[in-house]
Amino acid sequence: MVTLWALYGRAAGSALRATHWCEAAAVTPDHRVHDLGTSAATTPHHALDWLRARVRDVADQLNAPSARPAWHWLLDGWEYDRALRLLTRGETYSFLLDEEGVRYVLSARSAGKHRGQPVLSRSPA
Repeated sequence: MVTLWALYGRAAGSALRATHWCEAAAVTPDHRVHDLGTSAATTPHHALDWLRARVRDVADQLNAPSARPAWHWLLDGWEYDRALRLLTRGETYSFLLDEEGVRYVLSARSAGKHRGQPVLSRSPA
C-alpha cells in the first residue's frame, strides 16, 4: 500500500526514512487474520495520523454500539498524548475494537522492533 507520506517523499526528491510501522487487521473467532492495511511512517505523529484514519475507516463499517469506542478514542486528547509518548519512546501502541467476536487490532511500533506483545489500549465500555 502506497501512502500519502511515501508519495510526498518521492515528490520532494528525498528519501524519507521510516521510523514506525503501522498495521490494521481483523481477527475472526476462528483465529483467521485478515490484513486491513499497513504503512510505514516517518514520525510518531505520522503513525498516529495513519492509525486515526484506519480507526475511522473501521468504525464506519461497524454498527453504532460497536463503533462508539472508536469515536470516543478519536476525540480523546489524553489517549492521543499517551500514544504519542509511547511511540516517541520506541514502544508499541495498539487499539482494539470488537464486533460480534471479530477483533479489530490497529497498532504502530518502532520500525526497528520485531513483532512483540503490544501495549493494549482499553476501549471504554
